Amino acid sequence: MKKTIVQTALETIQLEAASISGLSSFINEGFDAVIQEIADCKGRIVISGVGKSAIVAQKIVATLNSTGTPALFMHAADAIHGDLGMVQQDDIVLLISKSGESPEIKVLVPLIKNFGNTLIGMVGNTDSYLARSSDIILNTTVSQEACPNNLAPTSSTTAQMVMGDVLAVCLMQINGFSDHDFARYHPGGNLGKRLYLRVADLYKNNESPKVFPDTGLKQVIVEITEKRLGVTAVVNNDNEVTGIITDGDLRRMLEKTNDLSNITAKDIFSPSPKTIEPSMLAVEALELLRKNDISQLIVVEDGRYAGILHIHDLVREGII
Repeated sequence: MKKTIVQTALETIQLEAASISGLSSFINEGFDAVIQEIADCKGRIVISGVGKSAIVAQKIVATLNSTGTPALFMHAADAIHGDLGMVQQDDIVLLISKSGESPEIKVLVPLIKNFGNTLIGMVGNTDSYLARSSDIILNTTVSQEACPNNLAPTSSTTAQMVMGDVLAVCLMQINGFSDHDFARYHPGGNLGKRLYLRVADLYKNNESPKVFPDTGLKQVIVEITEKRLGVTAVVNNDNEVTGIITDGDLRRMLEKTNDLSNITAKDIFSPSPKTIEPSMLAVEALELLRKNDISQLIVVEDGRYAGILHIHDLVREGII
């Protein structure tokens, strides 16, 4: 009976999952030795491979670089045609190969050994040339490829990819790699912004609407309208915040009051508004906005009114 597409999909997932869980038995003293060797490295980690393993190598290089471990990609075929010059004396070389018998690998290994660099083999065959030649082995053996012909690299490349992630995460722990370090390496994109973008980076682009307690209603409306933030701060003569007036406050006042001739800011404002300091992270501002179900925060620096942070500022920067 012919398999259905769903059956094939589920079997593929199961085989790939098995390739990952099988790695647990390879986390041993040899693995610990690899981590310690890389952690003590004074140079870079040069990672190489051929075919699908080369693609995996590029991904591992990207992950290591972004998590604080300097790494370079070197294609095994290009290495023997000049790229081997990127390997420096203090570097560690990590070669990735399922079979450990690829012609390019067999040519490259003796050259690396002659250079005197530590050679780590991430290999799926512990009886292979690469395994025998490596100083340390990372075992990524899988029992079966997810390919129906057991040929195309599928489960094996999944195992390689996960082992690379395991390396990166363990090195992060050893190196004490923090969220602040992550932000330094990811200044672009939403991830980086959530870790480094501060209120001070946002509110200064806005107008700073403010009125005094005795400011008349007309001027209050003009201030809110001209500054286009839907709000104005109410401050005293020392520029200390005493309250806030929003569009909503104006509407509620108009619903309750017929005589508008003598109304001033002190008759409308809401006391004890939510404030935030410029040094706080933008994500902390977002949490405060959401918690209080509001759209603006008053920015206060050294106890004095500094400006307005609007939720649209966070939207514009991709924080939301």
